[in-house]
Amino acid sequence: MTETPTLYEWAGGLAALRRLTTVFYGHVLKDPLLEPVFRHMDPGHPEHVAVWLAEVFGGPETYSGEHGGHRHMVGRHLGRAITEEQRRRWVNLLFDAADEAGLPADPEFRSAFAAYVEWAAGSR
Repeated sequence: MTETPTLYEWAGGLAALRRLTTVFYGHVLKDPLLEPVFRHMDPGHPEHVAVWLAEVFGGPETYSGEHGGHRHMVGRHLGRAITEEQRRRWVNLLFDAADEAGLPADPEFRSAFAAYVEWAAGSR
């Protein structure tokens, strides 16, 4: 029996998550619906998100060690008041970026990835 990899390992590690966030935020900044929300985004934000995803997907706990962990991340996102249309666009662009960045197309991986993205985006 083979052990199931973490989502971090399955995705391809930090390099794959960096590709994902670089592609994703490149699209976000060109999107007329999302660009206003992210217009003043710190240039290091895609890297921070890659490190965050690495941690929540079972990789190294670098985000917690360097950026304060989950509480810090949540605090940075409270009160953003994005619309449902913006939330859906954010989710769809992230799914498209996963394809473009070459994340695994395996249905099990994509199901787990999609479940996390939908949860993180606040849909219920």
